[in-house]
Amino acid sequence: MNQDAPMLIIESGQLAGQRWLIDSDVVVIGREIGIADLMLPERQVSRRHAKIERTPEGFVLTDLNSKNGTFLNGKEVKEPKLLQDGDEIQIALCVKIAFVGSDATAPLNARPISKAMRPVVRGIRIDKDSRRVYIAEQELEPPLSLQQYRLLELLVDANGGLVSRQDIVERVWEGENAYGVSEQAIDALVRRLRDRIAERDPDHEYIVTVRGHGLRFENRYQ
Repeated sequence: MNQDAPMLIIESGQLAGQRWLIDSDVVVIGREIGIADLMLPERQVSRRHAKIERTPEGFVLTDLNSKNGTFLNGKEVKEPKLLQDGDEIQIALCVKIAFVGSDATAPLNARPISKAMRPVVRGIRIDKDSRRVYIAEQELEPPLSLQQYRLLELLVDANGGLVSRQDIVERVWEGENAYGVSEQAIDALVRRLRDRIAERDPDHEYIVTVRGHGLRFENRYQ
């Protein structure tokens, strides 16, 4: 392990106390399993929130068009910023991370970020570019119908928040096709999507009905 590498110390948030050596040229910070090198589980964190990149001048922090912003020493990062020993990085104002430069004395119990123990998705992951759906990292075959995929994507994008029936109509049916969509049509679509998911993983309820309010997506981790 290269103890001369700079280090990130998570000071607040669900992973507070963890320490990671930056042993890669690029470290992506975010909430997307399989994409982020440093995975933060907080809902306020974007899937690809920020990155720290090695440059000839040093390590540079860049916001990746995150929804809730990246902050360096209390100021929002709107352009790449060179990191200095002792800098405080805030991710969406919910996670504080200290940057410890390579010249500073670092604790010996830090782990390489390239070997980060990220949460493993036992549940659902979607690839938006290809519209593929994976359950426990196995592709769901045959693929979902377009309406089923749109519904699943809407639920996943809500990050555990409630999705109303009106949201479903507007996202799934779109435009003129959304006029006059019945409650029965929505219920049938939800039922078909649940059935398709249950073919691969019948032991977990991914789509939760909140009576009188809508639906909520609950993924599965280990």
